[in-house]
Amino acid sequence: MGADGQQVGIISIEDALAMAERQDLDLVEVAAQADPPVCRIMDYGKWKYEQAVRQKEARKKQSLIVVKEIKMRPKIDRHDYETKKGHVERFLRQGAKVKVTIMFRGREMAHADRGRDLLDRLAEDVAEIAKVDTQPKLDGRNMTMVLSPHRDAITKKPAQKKERPPREPESSEAPAAARPAKVTRAEGG
Repeated sequence: MGADGQQVGIISIEDALAMAERQDLDLVEVAAQADPPVCRIMDYGKWKYEQAVRQKEARKKQSLIVVKEIKMRPKIDRHDYETKKGHVERFLRQGAKVKVTIMFRGREMAHADRGRDLLDRLAEDVAEIAKVDTQPKLDGRNMTMVLSPHRDAITKKPAQKKERPPREPESSEAPAAARPAKVTRAEGG
């Protein structure tokens, strides 16, 4: 195939190389399995560059899914629950999926329904910003549930903090009144 995409036909390798050299281009084998092999006259460096640019654009459009994990116990206190719920909300607003794990120890396994109730309560509390991806299920001594954020609940990253202007250097010849005085307390009574 020629540089313009037109088929040249079946020619010898030497003739094809000479054609490519006259056009100051490269002879690239496109399909080695074909009989006879298919070659194309093209600017190989330009083609590789365009491929790299396309891959870079594809990576920009790609989103990385992050899964954060929060672990709780079935006998969690109200304040601890609120703290963990705050972490879950923060992770969801950052766009990450959250895997919530309830860990059972010893005789707590007999009360797996408490863990399910806790997970259901958490799912209900964050229902406005997340949906349940994976329903609560018991896996050995752990019960897990996966939450994923709603698109409209994800917040953008906060802007960078503004830098403070540099402080003016203090001169070593400051008047005595400007220097901080040493404060001492008188003891006694």
